[in-house]
Amino acid sequence: MVMLNKFKQTQQQWGGSSEVIDHWLETRQKLIVEYCQLAALQPATQKAALSSLPTPLELQNFCQQLVDYISEGHFKIYDMVMDQWRSTGFEATDDINSTYAKIVLTTDPLLNFTDKYAAVDKDDTLDDFDSDLSAIGEIIEVRFEVEDHLIQLIADSLAVPPGA
Repeated sequence: MVMLNKFKQTQQQWGGSSEVIDHWLETRQKLIVEYCQLAALQPATQKAALSSLPTPLELQNFCQQLVDYISEGHFKIYDMVMDQWRSTGFEATDDINSTYAKIVLTTDPLLNFTDKYAAVDKDDTLDDFDSDLSAIGEIIEVRFEVEDHLIQLIADSLAVPPGA
């Protein structure tokens, strides 16, 4: 899976560079595992669709992991990064701010997915689940790419002392 390969590359490149980034990558890995587990349940044919839908618990677990990932990013990781920067004299650049804004654009579609699927029960038909899960996978990949760009911008800025 492309998402997992890209994650491994990001982990090799940035893992161990800071506690903040390590925590971010660990949280991302948990989300990828949950997504892969759901995606693996998806049928190859329409006939198999009903027998291989995820259970309500599996959906709840994924939705919770997705909300946790989004929350950690917005309310913990980004704040930790900005606090670390400010303590060393850094200010966010326009590029960093615009990159963060691109991350924010992915939030509503992801939360809409969790709103739709977090409270399903065993009797729900989940007619759109296949296409919704595929779309969410694409949005998550875009989010990860933009986050990786943000990590690169952060690393680049930290490599140059403020005012240099």
